[in-house]
Amino acid sequence: MRCFWVNLNNPLYVEYHDKEWGVPLHDDGKLFELLTLECFQAGLSWECVLNKREAFRKAFDNFDAGIVASYTADKIDELMQDTKIIRHRLKIKAAIRNAQIYLDIQREYGSFDCYIRRFSGNKIIIEHCDQHTSSALSDAISRDLKKRGMSFVGTTTIYSFLQACGVINGHSAECFLSPSKQQELK
Repeated sequence: MRCFWVNLNNPLYVEYHDKEWGVPLHDDGKLFELLTLECFQAGLSWECVLNKREAFRKAFDNFDAGIVASYTADKIDELMQDTKIIRHRLKIKAAIRNAQIYLDIQREYGSFDCYIRRFSGNKIIIEHCDQHTSSALSDAISRDLKKRGMSFVGTTTIYSFLQACGVINGHSAECFLSPSKQQELK
């Protein structure tokens, strides 16, 4: 059994759940991708964003934060014409500003991974996805990112990001990937 939110009719979604979601991720490039996609998800479903992920990768230069941080008004206009991505001017502008701040955080902490994991003491937090949409941890990170100038990084968005990158293991108790089910298999 999988987490209740997985659309079993969408192989892309099943693969994302089974191989990516909740797996500890330490690659700063991939973390930037997930953070940006989570920001685009605000007000939408993750499945909608996931289905457009490859188009986003192409449109956003494979989520290279250094390149995204240097996007100009012409690039914003180009992205607004791309029907394969979510065309939301404020989210596109936020992605650019967030990339600039992301790079500042990398310089300050050595990596975004070090920055984000310091909030949890480098531990994986176990919280079942059917119980929470935010936490004290996501509140603290959201506050800090907003203070630094990021946008579209509310506590619910950050909570989803933390689950996606494995800071929080949010698999439901019944899911074959939940820590309790994994212990049973050992």
